[in-house]
Amino acid sequence: MSGPLILTLDCADQPGITAKVTAFLFERGCNILDAQQFNDRGPDRFFMRVAFDPTGTSADDLRAAFTKFARGFAMDWKITSQDRPRRVLIMVSKGDHCLVDLLYRWRTGELNIDPVALVSNHPRDAAIRTDIGDIPFHHVPVTRETKGDAEAQMRRIAADTDAELIVLARYMQIFSDEQSAHFAGRCVNIHHSFLPGFKGARPYHQAHERGVKIIGATAHFVTADLDEGPIIHQDVERISHADTPGDLVRKGRDIERRVLAEAVRLFVEERVLMNDKRTVIFRG
Repeated sequence: MSGPLILTLDCADQPGITAKVTAFLFERGCNILDAQQFNDRGPDRFFMRVAFDPTGTSADDLRAAFTKFARGFAMDWKITSQDRPRRVLIMVSKGDHCLVDLLYRWRTGELNIDPVALVSNHPRDAAIRTDIGDIPFHHVPVTRETKGDAEAQMRRIAADTDAELIVLARYMQIFSDEQSAHFAGRCVNIHHSFLPGFKGARPYHQAHERGVKIIGATAHFVTADLDEGPIIHQDVERISHADTPGDLVRKGRDIERRVLAEAVRLFVEERVLMNDKRTVIFRG
């Protein structure tokens, strides 16, 4: 018997979808554990996430039956295992605070992930100051002249490891349009929320000079539009006149790692559904 499964779907909105989906599961002996839905009135789009116990029905049989059912609604959908760790490739440059946090949450069981590889544009000793155990590390230098070959190597690593999610844990290289398109919908980035107001180097120092009262971080999908992909999670923290640039850097790192970790959790628990340039987030 398989463990709990998760069904996610979206389609054009119409009356009776919820009733028909739940009836489909009921008729096959499934027990619904959690169900959430959202009707986007603008484009008339319907989104749903259902966690359920198949109680003896195999996931493959359910997928085969739901394929026929979904045709009548022209649904985009998938059925996945709730318990299976998602295979994650993590990329980092020299700031490893987000990486350290992700690995801690993985090792304590808070994040249901399987880190299949670490990639950095810097050598291991320069990029990572924590114990990564037996996670394979790949040094992929990137220069203007080698960028195309380097990105091709990253794609091969992702393919060879069957990575389902690419996490840019403060990876400080801009993807080409080709790379962004290749990883569309499965590559998550984290950045400080000062963009585009504080572009370039030392954003926290720029923020301090301007006397900001709130700093924040944003986790989003990577697209060809730099730092403008669909947003998954954001958070902020208040700043006072007494905070130094160093205080802002320290607080900024705290926000970045918790925002990225939450975005990863939402993704691997199948709680993030794409809605054009936005996302639908079914929290739990």
